[in-house]
Amino acid sequence: MKSSELILNRDGSIYHLNLHPEQVAPLIITVGDPDRVAKVSRYFDRVEHRLRKREFVTHTGWLGKQRLSVISTGIGTDNVDIVLNELDALFNIDLKTRQVKTKLVALTIIRIGTAGCLQKEIDVDEFVASSGGIGMDGLLQFYHAVGQQNHPMLAALREHTTEQWDFPVSPYYAEGDVGLLRLFSDNFHHGLTATNSGFYGPQGRRLRAPVRLPEYLDLLQSFEFQGKKIVNLEMETAAIYGLANLLGHRAVSLSAILANRPAGTFSRDPHKAERRLIETALEKISGGI
Repeated sequence: MKSSELILNRDGSIYHLNLHPEQVAPLIITVGDPDRVAKVSRYFDRVEHRLRKREFVTHTGWLGKQRLSVISTGIGTDNVDIVLNELDALFNIDLKTRQVKTKLVALTIIRIGTAGCLQKEIDVDEFVASSGGIGMDGLLQFYHAVGQQNHPMLAALREHTTEQWDFPVSPYYAEGDVGLLRLFSDNFHHGLTATNSGFYGPQGRRLRAPVRLPEYLDLLQSFEFQGKKIVNLEMETAAIYGLANLLGHRAVSLSAILANRPAGTFSRDPHKAERRLIETALEKISGGI
């Protein structure tokens, strides 16, 4: 691979994450907020590595007998594209020879994040484990990902919205790992997640700038496919699922619901909800993945 494609720093670490292979574990928690990394690793029994470059913060250590890493992606699917590709490269490409390894490693990726809810019956401060992610951001359209680009769910979504909305970007769809979703079943709502390219207009929020489709939330809220509804909106899940599927990894996205969009409510203590989700996820992880 050319140096312009697989970019390394002078010390041989991968370009954006600033990591060497031995500094990251195959069990990885991703968080958006760089400050959330320490909120997760404070529960580790010990931390071996602490590294930071730009918004990408990594702590690797031990939780009981389980070695794991927590890495911040920053907000958005563009950053997820960087993080997942570089994590995969650390395990599955020999950085010295620039050749793909013969024996590939399947990573386990658990996103711990926050989201807004589309279904009124799911209260703020409750948890969602995303069974699938609908990508409204376009990232997977730049990959050869036929399964994610032509899933039957997308045809149903287009039929549901076609008279009112022509999608600015063709959506894609990818599913979470069934085994991980089963692990996060108690006290978690399951459903579809819409991943958006921004926080305001792309999620139907109107401050001063006009939005293209005022009915966007209503269209998503009323959609159902094979008994599954779109339960939340955020900015990373579909990209994580899509790239994980392409690269042979397993992933699950967990969200603490901070806003209920139909009810117009927001969590009175978002930090408490975030902390409860972290503790719940780590308790599951410590029991064995």
